[in-house]
Amino acid sequence: MYRVWNFVTNYSLLLIAGALIALVWANTHPESYHHLVHFTLIDHFFIGHAHYDAAGQVAYRTLTLHYLVNDVLMAFFFAIAAKEVWEAVILENGSLRGKKAATPLVATLGGMLGPITVYLGITYFLGSDTYDAVAKGWAIPTATDIAFSYLVGRMVFGAGHPAVRFLLLLAIADDAAGLIILAVFYPSGELAPIWLLLSVVAAVGVYLLANRLPQYLDRGNQVRPNSTWVRNKLSFWPYLIAACLSWYGFQEAGIHPALGLLPIVPTIPHADRAFGFFAEAEQYLTDLLNHVEHLLKHPVEIILFFFGLLNAGVEFSSIGSPTWLVLAGLLIGKPAGILLFGWIAARPMGLGLPAGMRVIDLLVVGSVAAIGFTVSLFIASVAFDSAMMLGDIHVQEAAKMGALFSFVAAIISITAGKLTKVQKQP
Repeated sequence: MYRVWNFVTNYSLLLIAGALIALVWANTHPESYHHLVHFTLIDHFFIGHAHYDAAGQVAYRTLTLHYLVNDVLMAFFFAIAAKEVWEAVILENGSLRGKKAATPLVATLGGMLGPITVYLGITYFLGSDTYDAVAKGWAIPTATDIAFSYLVGRMVFGAGHPAVRFLLLLAIADDAAGLIILAVFYPSGELAPIWLLLSVVAAVGVYLLANRLPQYLDRGNQVRPNSTWVRNKLSFWPYLIAACLSWYGFQEAGIHPALGLLPIVPTIPHADRAFGFFAEAEQYLTDLLNHVEHLLKHPVEIILFFFGLLNAGVEFSSIGSPTWLVLAGLLIGKPAGILLFGWIAARPMGLGLPAGMRVIDLLVVGSVAAIGFTVSLFIASVAFDSAMMLGDIHVQEAAKMGALFSFVAAIISITAGKLTKVQKQP
């Protein structure tokens, strides 16, 4: 039973379950489904959707179930993603350091520019009305769902193939770029940057008081009594308090609060090495950062179930041009961009590919990376207002359907692997 649960959580199958339930529910009993999504938990609260007065100031906030999941609880999902990115960049053996990461990083750039070009290019030719309605969703097809891509990548290449590690490096970099895009291009309200000082103070304060100060007091003492006391007695609580303050700062600053924990992640004591995504060995590391990730692993999977439930409930009647634009960006732009830029990096730039990986494998990697799902759904929910219409189509729901349909990339990837004669490596 434990192995089954481990498989379900490792590959975010609870998210798929939530999305499937949402699809069935929204297409059979749409009124009750939308009532659940917008259910009010607390009105006139200090967190939640903002309501503005005549002067444009926030009068009060309403905490709905949708806000609780998307803006509060999903912050833990993005914190785990940020932890992997942080370790990949900062640690000496991190996967995004040195020449070994150069080709995947260049390929990642292609994997983002390709979808944007296809999405906006097709949108432009559909006319000004369509362009004005859907252009803001250009970032939706740039996303890569790490867990599902990893699962499909292993099915296509086998666990031991160097293309699987290449795919993971690309997905990590893609996540990092996605976090930046969310913060910069999709603010949640009127910007008030002064509130970011609260996040900065929280991050610097907890780093100095709970991290650096004990180390300073323990200098020259190998027993490290102060650091041990902080770790055993206070554990993650100082960082959780700082995280709450940072999250609130992001909300009040008008930046999407789901990213509010990102400044705190680098302040948490971490190991001097990383084993990478889904590595069993990481559960045996004793540093606080990996301990926190281990504690969050299963709760976050449950959060992803509710994220799928509250965001994937799209009526099939909502399928329209935004659906096909998102799909075109993912299924055409991703593989083409990764193949082109990966080839440029490997051949003209002379950066090369991992031993045992062919240039044509880049096309298959690009097809696998076209599975957007989780982050694509998230970006669709913040890129478009739920009331925005294009003719008789709800733009947000149509775009979400494109993110959901990106699962067809799994079939395309398996087919591409067969056609290009990929040799699976166990």
